[in-house]
Amino acid sequence: MLLPWSAQRLHLVSLLVLSMSKSLLDQLPSIVAAGKRQAAEILESLEGRNRVTLQTRELVIPSKDTAMADLFRATRDDQGSAPASLDQMNRLIYGDNLLAMAALLAGDDTTPSLRGKVNLIYIDPPFDSKADYRTKVTLPDATINKQPNVLEQFAYSDTWADGTASYLTMLVPRLVLMRELLANSGSIYVHIDWHVGHYVKIVLDEVFGRDNFQNEIIWSYGKMARSTQRFMSNHDVLYLFAKNREQVYFDVPRVTLERPIRRLAREMVDGVLKNARDSQGNVKYVDVTDRQVDDNWSDIPRVMPASSEYLAYGTQKPAALVERMIAASCPPGGIIADFFVGSGTTAAAAEKAGRRWIVSDIGKPAIMISRKRLIDQDAKPFLYQAIGDYHVEQARSTLGRRFRIGDLARVVLHLYGAVPLPPEENASGNLGQIPGHKILVMADSPSRLTTASTLRRAQQQRDTLMGGFDKVVVLGWNFAASIGEDITAMNDERLEVLVIPPDLLDRLKKKGDINKLAGTIRFSSLQYLQAHVASRKTISDGEEIRVVLDNYVLLSPEAINLDESNRAALQKVMNVEPLALIEYWAVDPDYDGEIFRSVWQDYRGNTENDGDPLRVITEAVVRVPSREGPRRICVRAVDVFGFESEVVIDGVEVIA
Repeated sequence: MLLPWSAQRLHLVSLLVLSMSKSLLDQLPSIVAAGKRQAAEILESLEGRNRVTLQTRELVIPSKDTAMADLFRATRDDQGSAPASLDQMNRLIYGDNLLAMAALLAGDDTTPSLRGKVNLIYIDPPFDSKADYRTKVTLPDATINKQPNVLEQFAYSDTWADGTASYLTMLVPRLVLMRELLANSGSIYVHIDWHVGHYVKIVLDEVFGRDNFQNEIIWSYGKMARSTQRFMSNHDVLYLFAKNREQVYFDVPRVTLERPIRRLAREMVDGVLKNARDSQGNVKYVDVTDRQVDDNWSDIPRVMPASSEYLAYGTQKPAALVERMIAASCPPGGIIADFFVGSGTTAAAAEKAGRRWIVSDIGKPAIMISRKRLIDQDAKPFLYQAIGDYHVEQARSTLGRRFRIGDLARVVLHLYGAVPLPPEENASGNLGQIPGHKILVMADSPSRLTTASTLRRAQQQRDTLMGGFDKVVVLGWNFAASIGEDITAMNDERLEVLVIPPDLLDRLKKKGDINKLAGTIRFSSLQYLQAHVASRKTISDGEEIRVVLDNYVLLSPEAINLDESNRAALQKVMNVEPLALIEYWAVDPDYDGEIFRSVWQDYRGNTENDGDPLRVITEAVVRVPSREGPRRICVRAVDVFGFESEVVIDGVEVIA
């Protein structure tokens, strides 16, 4: 689907050579051509066996409205288990937007393809080349500065190897896929500034066609810092393109403009006599109601710290900006998409306007902020999804479309310091041994979750293969959320479970040689949550369940990109108040083992529960319809770094 590793390296090298002898304008044709080829390969693979899919991680049912019984019931069928109409639900997607769009175009068994179905796309891709997107995490008695991981750096910074050339190389195939998603009457707004705007306009002309260019909109947001060397910058640009100018939907928005009347006498405005001042002599404002919006938007200010919608997110845009685009370019009942969603403004504005929305981001902070914002807004139920087989897709990008899982397993074993077992003992190629030690190493597949059954299989192989080993180490990519709890329950000192670094393939692509990475890769341990059900009792209109968080153990602080002082501050919080690390937690009181339906949530910053913006409450009171028999209750949590964990509590009976 993506260019093979060797082809990508060759392309980047050729760009570098070109940049030494040619201007960026000279390079643009090859950048656009390569991006179109990459997009064409993705489109050709949509019907194939290896198409990208989306995995539903959570059905979020916002619980700020306490009357959840009907909503809880509405998300299941008559038997109380299967989800209803998931294909019509809004979606918050975590992962590379190129893969997210490929999945949306492909569709799957439960959600049809969205090719040609999206009415409006708004994107605000990163464009400030000097931005420092260090993540600040404020905890009780500690503030931790964390550098974004490799994937987040890709999302929030354009300081790539070849500067603007790399930025445009990233953007072109994504724009091509966006065009495929748009309906024939659809539009796209691309938000950009002076850093790369002129180059992006040329790319948009190539992808959407110059004839489909609608407007260059100036968003004049107010004065910036003064400068003695140039005029102050006070605007961004929005490029508006139609997919098909002859069929485009466009409803010219109008605004109500308030302006002061400066004269003392009475004044005639639009044929109506108005008083210029009130009885105290203050200037009154006159409504001018019939003004058509033009392409200079100077009436929408930036989001400032004093604003009610301020989220302390560096690239946050005002909801009014997106609301205007929706009013102009998305019909009632239409679908809006944003693939660089950041603080969640597009989803929030679409929710307010009653439109369906699909948004994605590759940054964990963006996903966490967006989910909390939508819950706080009391949004309709929505899906939180992730890219299925994410690391497999990365591997295909890095190692080529014909790579085998065993090839990747051998790379992982080598980087851990293990040598493969003999073929007769190692049919799948994922088992190795530490030289000079009786330690078995299993490199699990990136195409599946590492679960308790995986660990039991590893224990059996440790005890039976080649006369037995003293210990087994399991290296995994993706883990069942309950894996920490499972490891604790096994209580096996001869079993160790480690996480393969999520940026391994990106680092391999950059280095180009696994031998250069040997000795530099750090495999980290996991985290787990502890919770219990304090009570389940019958009440007048259903049942009340009390769930209590007991502890949170972060076993992998070394996986977080921290310096020594920040690591020490984190360790102190871990020792004194581990539950302060919880950013968000939710409860599914009737977990079916497939889709986690959160009907109760709390999160840091939700001060309606306890008035403490730095902590979540540790006890959930969940009211649900009555049902016979024991309940299977699932508790999931996300910590301040984006790590997820869960506890499944089976056999919860009614306590009289």
